[in-house]
Amino acid sequence: MSIRIKPMETDEEIRGKAFVHWKCWQEVYPGLVSQEYLDNLTLEKTEEKAFQWRDNILVAKDGDGVVGFVGYGKSSEADTGEVFALYVLPEYHGTGVGRQLMDSAMEKLSAYPRICLWLVKGNGRAVRFYEKCGFHLNGVEKLVSSVGAEGLQMVKEK
Repeated sequence: MSIRIKPMETDEEIRGKAFVHWKCWQEVYPGLVSQEYLDNLTLEKTEEKAFQWRDNILVAKDGDGVVGFVGYGKSSEADTGEVFALYVLPEYHGTGVGRQLMDSAMEKLSAYPRICLWLVKGNGRAVRFYEKCGFHLNGVEKLVSSVGAEGLQMVKEK
């Protein structure tokens, strides 16, 4: 396995990112979000969104295939950067791909004194991963009605 982290550039990489996003939702989120949301989340809809959101995305590639991605940028909170999304194909969990993506995003967000992210309540694996990356739950929660789940915020201060 030879993983490369790079900016998302080509249509093929955008489609690869969309597949990773869709597959992760279908395999990781049943029982955590509304089943109706998952049933309506098609690969085609995920691809449409992927082509609309092209900026500040890094992909992890194993050979020619996209196996993970991270999206990052300025948060709506003052002086805060945000990791908007980090997904890795389930078969690559535990291989270090997620950590490589997170480290790359942290480099891109290095000008911010504080970094935040949101995750779905009940996703213990994600909480443990982000804690290993230096984040902690700060007690802030919000209902994400579009997916029928509670969101939890984690932060990392420099």
